[in-house]
Amino acid sequence: MIYDKIQQGLSQFTNSVASLVKVMLLSKGITPKAASRKGEAIVIMGNGPSLRKTLDKERDWLLGNEVMAVNFFANTPDFPRLRPRYYVLADGVFFSEMSHPNVKKLWEEIGKVSWRMTIFVPARLAHLAKPLVMNNDNISLSTFNLTPVEGYDGLTRALYNAGLGMPRPRNVMIPAIMSAIREGFTKIYLCGADHTWTQTLSVDDENFVVSVQPHFYEDNDKERDRIREAYKGLKLHDVLGSMTVAFRSYWQIRRYADSIGVEIINATPGSMIDAFPRRDPSVFPNLTSAHD
Repeated sequence: MIYDKIQQGLSQFTNSVASLVKVMLLSKGITPKAASRKGEAIVIMGNGPSLRKTLDKERDWLLGNEVMAVNFFANTPDFPRLRPRYYVLADGVFFSEMSHPNVKKLWEEIGKVSWRMTIFVPARLAHLAKPLVMNNDNISLSTFNLTPVEGYDGLTRALYNAGLGMPRPRNVMIPAIMSAIREGFTKIYLCGADHTWTQTLSVDDENFVVSVQPHFYEDNDKERDRIREAYKGLKLHDVLGSMTVAFRSYWQIRRYADSIGVEIINATPGSMIDAFPRRDPSVFPNLTSAHD
């Protein structure tokens, strides 16, 4: 037991030092933290398959609250109908693979936005994002640092508060939640955050790891090919380890949120995220009048 405590203490110390080094090397100045919007709610929509049910059954609830979308949501017919006020793009593919048909379409659809929308992008990629939105006055950019931070609770809380880092961002929902917190929202609902990755994970006869990650929309062949290429050469323990990182990060977010009075509610049917309390969206009130 004493050995375990010593080992845990050393791990905390090492992680804390490593986090400070990463912050010094990787983190940049970002958009200032917004004032608290105590009592105000935001719905963060992941692109998991269950989102289709929420979009169809709870549209009035979504339209009555501030909404944040992620990744390729803009490529769906629901984008102009729902008009999300916030959007998060964390993967470098959105800024470096402009020839990819889905990425090209994403920026074309974002370019048509006729309502006020803030797009959150990694600080280190902001110089690539600015030219993509400069012709649309309805769009503003906000930045975040993807720097992974671990270690002593007091240190990680301070770095989170300063926007210098976040729990390891294995999935776009992690920077999305952290961005919503920095925007001052004190109640955050998660939809389409299925994370049922283990249910679609397999290894084929050639020992290639196959990970199907279904979305609420149907992926086209180009996107399936991109995902297949991304997983080429990965070992099963690497993929499972990456999933572990994501679920651990949600627990780190939970501790942070609890410490600053932010409530995060998982409104995703069948979600594998075990860090947040769950409720059905049909019981939620429309807390804000969000749309122009």
